[in-house]
Amino acid sequence: MCAGGVSSFKGFTLVELVIAVAIVSLLAGIAVPIAEVAVQRGKEQELRSALRQIREALDAYKHAVDEGHVFRKAGDSGYPPALTDLADGVQDAKNPNGAKLYFLRRIPRDPLYPSLNVPAEQTWGLRSYASTHDEPAEGEDVFDVYSLAPGKGLNSIAYREW
Repeated sequence: MCAGGVSSFKGFTLVELVIAVAIVSLLAGIAVPIAEVAVQRGKEQELRSALRQIREALDAYKHAVDEGHVFRKAGDSGYPPALTDLADGVQDAKNPNGAKLYFLRRIPRDPLYPSLNVPAEQTWGLRSYASTHDEPAEGEDVFDVYSLAPGKGLNSIAYREW
């Protein structure tokens, strides 16, 4: 004890430390689920964006076929035979120099696909023009794409139905 009966020790008591640890753990318990939802929401936004890019490119390809820029065989739907044709380009039938038309710079990867070792074009489920919406199946062309990721989004709709 010091003169005057006041202790010279400065610090926290055990009760103060326990309360501080309890408050920090409570805040961490609240922050972790919020952070997980934020990460999932970010991936879902990437998924929406990638689906929009691919679908717009598929529509642009069909439009180019309808205008005669891309050669079309009789009986073809007018959609690309492979997803990679959007990024690899196709010959412009109306250009005498043999220039190519490109519809995507690159095929976006499904951000929710579980493996990073798979090429981007294989992270998507493909639906042909001849298949139904309820049971998409691959075929001679690519009419639409869907996510192969399991589970549902924050909106309670399965990713494959987006």
